[in-house]
Amino acid sequence: MSDIIQLLPDSIANQIAAGEVVQRPASVVKELLENAIDAGSSDIKVIIKDAGKSVIQVIDNGIGMSENDARMCFERHATSKIRKSEDLFAIKTLGFRGEAMASIAAVAQVELKTRVEGDELGVMLQIDGSTLKKQEPVSHPVGTSVSVKNLFFNVPARRNFLKSNPVELRHIVDEFVRISLANTDKSFQMIQNDLEVYHLPEGKLSQRIVNLFGKNYRQQLVACQEETMDVKITGYIGKPEFAKKTRGEQFFFVNNRYIKSNYLNHAVNTAFEGLLQENTYPFYVLFIQIDPKRIDINVHPTKTEIKFDDERTMYAIIRSVIRQALGTHNITPALDFEQDINFQNEKAAKLNFNNVLGADYNYRQYQEASKESRNLKHWENLYPEPNETGEQKKEEDETSSGEVTLTFESAANQMDLSVDPENQIPRREARQGIMQIHERYILTQVKSGIILIDQETAHERILYEKYLNALKKKSGASQQYLFPQSIELSPADFILVMELEQEIKSLGFDFNVFGKNSIVINGGPAEVSTGNEKALFEGFIEQFKKNKNDLSIGTVENMARSIARRSCIKSGQKLGSDEMTALIDQLFACENPNYSPAGQLTFSMVSLDKIVNFFKK
Repeated sequence: MSDIIQLLPDSIANQIAAGEVVQRPASVVKELLENAIDAGSSDIKVIIKDAGKSVIQVIDNGIGMSENDARMCFERHATSKIRKSEDLFAIKTLGFRGEAMASIAAVAQVELKTRVEGDELGVMLQIDGSTLKKQEPVSHPVGTSVSVKNLFFNVPARRNFLKSNPVELRHIVDEFVRISLANTDKSFQMIQNDLEVYHLPEGKLSQRIVNLFGKNYRQQLVACQEETMDVKITGYIGKPEFAKKTRGEQFFFVNNRYIKSNYLNHAVNTAFEGLLQENTYPFYVLFIQIDPKRIDINVHPTKTEIKFDDERTMYAIIRSVIRQALGTHNITPALDFEQDINFQNEKAAKLNFNNVLGADYNYRQYQEASKESRNLKHWENLYPEPNETGEQKKEEDETSSGEVTLTFESAANQMDLSVDPENQIPRREARQGIMQIHERYILTQVKSGIILIDQETAHERILYEKYLNALKKKSGASQQYLFPQSIELSPADFILVMELEQEIKSLGFDFNVFGKNSIVINGGPAEVSTGNEKALFEGFIEQFKKNKNDLSIGTVENMARSIARRSCIKSGQKLGSDEMTALIDQLFACENPNYSPAGQLTFSMVSLDKIVNFFKK
């Protein structure tokens, strides 16, 4: 049998290696930025075109490379950082494996220009798919410029797997933000399609955070700092009331390298326990300085996951630092040690108990009263006798939040008790009684029993189908606002809004650009009541980003889901009779009235037979 195993050609081996290192345009941005930082640059510029698919260029003022180093940097496993195996456990630089440039050159057209101080001329190299096309002297300032064009031009299958421009651009922005946060002593600039997105001067971490995320972050930052014999932790956390429904603004850095760690993230969330609303996530930027020998960073190709030699201790330190910062700024509730906490709890329990049963209620009398008299008193309270005018007596706390409103249709709507035979829903003329339960559910009677509708999920389904239809037809109805609202967005969100401008306007939003990273909203969707237009738009963008991270759905469906989720009627909102009737009509006119866009039930039917079974002896 002849031999069948042979070595791969370098060009194919480089393309295979590129599959680990270069997954999308953002991977190229990350590797080039890390190389620029390792080169000692103080000023770094990133130029992006077509979300990195056409051009990615990184220009720095670092030490540059000699002609020989310029050639060697495109060889696999060629690095200036590692000399012996022990160096792997003392790494303090970012790029060290010597695969980035070789991998990028294998799947793109690369042009490198560089010059070191002391040389009159620099060198220019052009490489297409690992093949050197040109090398010649060139006039260039001290430093390096790397231009990556037509990414995956020779691997069409990989290029076809790239997402839309807004998605790919978002990944690029994420990498840019992480690296700029970790290097506040350097200035950064990012230009997308000839539009300056970021211009970040060197400065303090707090200034960098504000420049990246917006001026409103000035009032929410809480400083964190702790130092032990083995580790130093610094950074900022956000106040609980500013927590968002998306996870994006959470950053851990170990020795200035961005990492992902669910374990440490859990430590932060535990420290915030009891201070956050449900399904919200706090902002934090935390830096961990630790001896490189106590961590292993070479456990993942992208170097975003590391291992600590003592993870439990690190968990405890992180949680302690967060709690200390929250307590120092009087965010966590303080204990008054001069009062008896047990007595306070007992007193509070008695007050709550008395509020439920009436202020004049006496527990001892209740103990001594007979069972018959107690039941009689409860029934008398539930059905008070009518007064002289024939009206029932009104309780003083009638308008309290615990009131249940019963609203019934007129007799004109009670003529026919028939039910639509196709989907067993009540026809408009068939509805007898409509009532709202706990300002959350709508109950209506049908011939075969009753239907219980969740007002929030039902309205979300209605709006979702309306907005989805408007997006497909590009004809969303808009209502003009009496007072236009100005909104300042983070640079990343501004990019997202500009990329989705036509789709957002198809929903019914009418807005114009108003200065850098700002827009003015002149109108909104006709289906949404006016009152808090700014919160609606910002919430819509946040929901869109959350869905993009959590769900595998297209842009159009994501937008319809996001605006429906943020503009629908919420639980706890009181509805009138006409509003409940309209909601029922619109729900059962939907193509799929049974479920919300997220798959939750919108209504449930209880048959008369089942109701009868409740009371069978």
